[in-house]
This record gives sequence, C-alpha cells and structure tokens, in this order.
Amino acid sequence: MRSLVLYTALALGANAAAAADLEALKQGDMRKLVVYEAPLDLPDVPFLDAGGAEQRLSDHKGKVLLVNFWAVWCAPCRAEMPSLDRLQAEMGGEDFEVIAIATGRNPPPKVARFLEEVGVTNLPLYTDAQQKLARTMGIAGLPVSVLIDREGREAARLIGEAAWDAPEAKAVIEALLAE
Repeated sequence: MRSLVLYTALALGANAAAAADLEALKQGDMRKLVVYEAPLDLPDVPFLDAGGAEQRLSDHKGKVLLVNFWAVWCAPCRAEMPSLDRLQAEMGGEDFEVIAIATGRNPPPKVARFLEEVGVTNLPLYTDAQQKLARTMGIAGLPVSVLIDREGREAARLIGEAAWDAPEAKAVIEALLAE
C-alpha cells in the first residue's frame, strides 16, 4: 500500500513537472497553448484515411502527435496548413507525427484539391466527415490543434492558427518528445 501511495505521488509530481516545462515554453503563437497539468484520456473514435479505412489515434500510441482539426472552407486553416506540412517534413518519423483531419463536410476530392492548392505534400489525407471524433474531443471551432503524449493522452490544446514550424512550436514538441 505504501509503495502504491509513493508511486501515485511520484506520477502526479511528474505530470505537474511536465506541464510546468511546457508552460515555460509558451512564447510566440504558443502563448495560446492550453497545457493540462494532468493529461486527458482520449476517446477511441475512428476517422478515415484517403482510402476510406478507419484509423484511430490509439493506432499511433508511443508517438507524440500533433492532431490538427481543419476544414477546406476555413481561412485560418489555409494559412496554417503549410506550416504543419513543413513541421511533418522536418520532424515527422518514428517518434512524432502530424495528423491533420478535415472535419465536417469536406469531400475527399475537395480535401485533396485544397492540400494541392496550399502546397501540402507531407501530410496524408484524413477525414472526420460526421465529426464524431471532433465532437467527442470538444472541438467547437477551427482550426484546433491537440498535442498528444506518447501515452496517448491529450497534453495540450491550441485554438486558432499557429506557425507550427516556428522555433517556439518545435521547442514545445521537443519537450514532449523528451518525456
């Protein structure tokens, strides 16, 4: 029993320390980042890839994820998407991935055309047409970006557009990777 109490205290302290580390990095666009002291569990709700196959965020457990919810009609999304693409090109791999999900009425051909128009070449096409994942995660406006830790929990959220390839954004992601 004593070891369980000690383990719980250490785990809670580690979460608070990790949150404090991210808080200290909030500069530039990252000032809008909401960091959770205790990361939130994620719903296991599917979204679709370009071929129509179901994907789940839990399929990527073990990686740090930047999940971005966007739509083809969203002007801030159009401005933000190239920075997400550059971030994926630079940092994407075995430990980190950008997952950009077109949510709502965004037919795959329009999504593909949008990505081509803004010059996105490093992000796969994902959709959440019925907004099941977006609603379950409390996404009310667009764009919204969610940082997910290696344990598959929401560590932080940013509402609105951000330059995700800026040094301050990369510093936040690198801090999550270091945990």
